Amino acid sequence: MLDQLLDQMTLEEQVALLAGADFWTTVAVERLGIPKIKVTDGPNGARGGGSLVGGVKSACFPAAIGIGASWNPELVREMGVALAEEAKTKSARVLLAPTVNIHRSGLNGRNFECYSEDPMLTSALAVAYIEGVQSQGIAATIKHFIANDSEVERQTMSSDLDERTLREIYLPPFEAAVKQAGVWAIMSSYNRLNGVWTSENHWLLTELLREEWGYDGIVMSDWFGSHTTEASVIGGLDLEMPGPTRDRGDKLVAAVREGRVPAETVKAAARRILLLLERVGSFADPSMHEERAVDRPEHRALIRKLGADGMVLLKNDGILPFDKAALDRIAVIGPNAAESRVMGGGSAQINAHYKVSPLEGIKSALSGTNRVIHLKACRNNRLTQMIRGEVSVEFFHGRDWSGPAVHSSTAEESQFFWLDMPDGSLNPRNFSARVTTRFRPEETGSHVFGLTNAGFAKLYVDGELVVDGETGWAKGDNFFGLGNTEVRVEKPLEAGRTYEIRVDYRAMPEGYEGIEIRAVRFGVEFPTSDAAIAEAVEQAKACDVAVLVVGREGEWDTEGLDLPNMRLPGRQEELIEKVAAVNPRTVVVLQTGGPVEMPWLDKVSAVIEAWYPGQEAGNAIADVLFGDAEPGGRLPQTFPQRLSDNSAITGDPRTYPGENGHVVYAEGLAVGYRHHDADGVKPLFPFGFGLSYTSFDWSAPRSFSTEMGPDGVTVEVKVKNSGKRAGAELVQLYVKPKSARLPRPVKELKAFAKLAIPAGQTATAKLSIGIRDLAYFDPQARDWIAEAGDYELVIAANAEDIRAVLPLRLVAEWREGGSAPPLPGVVD
Repeated sequence: MLDQLLDQMTLEEQVALLAGADFWTTVAVERLGIPKIKVTDGPNGARGGGSLVGGVKSACFPAAIGIGASWNPELVREMGVALAEEAKTKSARVLLAPTVNIHRSGLNGRNFECYSEDPMLTSALAVAYIEGVQSQGIAATIKHFIANDSEVERQTMSSDLDERTLREIYLPPFEAAVKQAGVWAIMSSYNRLNGVWTSENHWLLTELLREEWGYDGIVMSDWFGSHTTEASVIGGLDLEMPGPTRDRGDKLVAAVREGRVPAETVKAAARRILLLLERVGSFADPSMHEERAVDRPEHRALIRKLGADGMVLLKNDGILPFDKAALDRIAVIGPNAAESRVMGGGSAQINAHYKVSPLEGIKSALSGTNRVIHLKACRNNRLTQMIRGEVSVEFFHGRDWSGPAVHSSTAEESQFFWLDMPDGSLNPRNFSARVTTRFRPEETGSHVFGLTNAGFAKLYVDGELVVDGETGWAKGDNFFGLGNTEVRVEKPLEAGRTYEIRVDYRAMPEGYEGIEIRAVRFGVEFPTSDAAIAEAVEQAKACDVAVLVVGREGEWDTEGLDLPNMRLPGRQEELIEKVAAVNPRTVVVLQTGGPVEMPWLDKVSAVIEAWYPGQEAGNAIADVLFGDAEPGGRLPQTFPQRLSDNSAITGDPRTYPGENGHVVYAEGLAVGYRHHDADGVKPLFPFGFGLSYTSFDWSAPRSFSTEMGPDGVTVEVKVKNSGKRAGAELVQLYVKPKSARLPRPVKELKAFAKLAIPAGQTATAKLSIGIRDLAYFDPQARDWIAEAGDYELVIAANAEDIRAVLPLRLVAEWREGGSAPPLPGVVD
């Protein structure tokens, strides 16, 4: 059917399929009944085709790092099914997820959006996610292909690494997605690989992906991530996104007519687009309904379960779980206590149906408010606090706010991100908008107003110009690097008085290259005072327990910006130290998208890493605090003692953040626990670490063979829950080669089993590996090689907690050839 359809298509029609129609949809060919389909972000929810902020509401699932911490493929598969259902409510056929880039530096702004530092764990979760999504007829899109492991100059940076490192650390999740899950779509990354854009890298997209791995799905660009006409099509990029086309269309037709691009190459790419349409059922049902907000109770329950299953108990002196009946007064303190930090920033963010804060969750768990004392104490936001309430916006033709308003709307907070114009008659290069709201301060004194904009903007208070976001405008660190650095101005305000806030925004004039979005964000806040921290300390001193909910939020953990360090921002460390000094029963709940340094660790009673657990955040956190749920998570990423312990942070800018447009992966295979094993650097918390509310007894592991055969080897470990409550235990299997011709990591994760065990009962972990799990990639031989000889199977609870070592022998050398030629651009 597809080939017949292809034969009826003109070259122009085939080319039309190879670029989007707009930001979220593909091109239809009505003459032949070829429908368009919609795609949607993202990893932790289906946003639909609206703005990155606001828009139709959706279910917000936990961020990927929390999913990685669950070590639970079965639950992730359920999440995939639910996300497919969410995509259908937005009339989308393609979900732009999962993100499977590796945790390299600990500072990546999208660290929260990725599963793990380990390729095996990442692969297992990605396969489950994809299988769940695609079981419902929705295409998953694994991304970002490849080595997009930092947000620093991500649209131009070249990730330079050798082929062995690429194949053993960064490619395995994509290989598993193709070979095991049969993924239907792949998204190329923004960066270059050894100097060549990934979106036109023939070695990557054609020789490796299609010819060696046998991939038959589509490859699409990241948004505005393609750069050429001929090179991208010949390289293997099928779909340029978003539309309308910039480098295809007439340019590609001319390239074919003039013999610069083979017609068969275009035809093959068009066929893959048609195959995607067939796979997602759009030929049988081409309809596209209005986006809907469908708040399903079963999705609420799953999100709450996923949130608790990914929370990691890092320290506990016995204070947790809390006994609800024994608490007379509980202090809930910190910048994340009353704020619902449910997700990271960037393209992963959605407009959640609702957001439960930790304070709300704790109050609900205690069936009332009279025992709970709350103080914010300090701030942790990167940008000034947005104004929440009714915010009105009017749109005008032209850049001078003249004439009648063309369109008007309201929002719930002072941030706007216009990917598409709200009215079709508005020219995105020649319009203006006027945003108005009110602000009533709670304290008298100097407040900070902040404004950041992609486009030009000015902020007025009661008609007085306070912040000028137009004069001297330059690209900065907001809105994916396309907005200016936030401009901040102090102004005295009186408590209880209502102020009129107005922001006049207008589009960039012609001539500003690279400005593809239109956005504005403004806020106002009263700076943290010594008095606020002192009051929190005094209140905490008088309470039975103090719960400090601290960390970061989606303005720090965000696409487009890496973190400056691994410390808690603002005065949060000071707050922890001072509260712990007056109340020894202090529990810290962290919300971060990756590891943090903890100079205060020895001074608190317990620490929970809660990540960004989705719209049920507060309920899931309360479930774990009060023991209604087990803290089921184990770290998917090593927490180093200090940033400098990370193998990518060498002090040489060439390894991080990059220099002269290149970042060199000089650490090679030494990522995460592999680095700590090799160098003996003791981490703060090792990979796979996590405590429980119960205890477990492990039996001696049993291997069914001491020789690796063609059917692999299975190891069984019986684990008894010797405590008084149900709990979850993680059993890991690492492979340790006794010797090798090439340098190898000390050990590498190759299998794991997470066991949910009722109190007093026993469960069996079955851990199976195959010959490929013994192998390394030899770039000279062009083979995966498992050398004949002796290996050890290391059975562990985490990367440092080794419970047993079993011998294994491979009698004869095994090879699996890599059919792609050597990776160009480096010398192995």
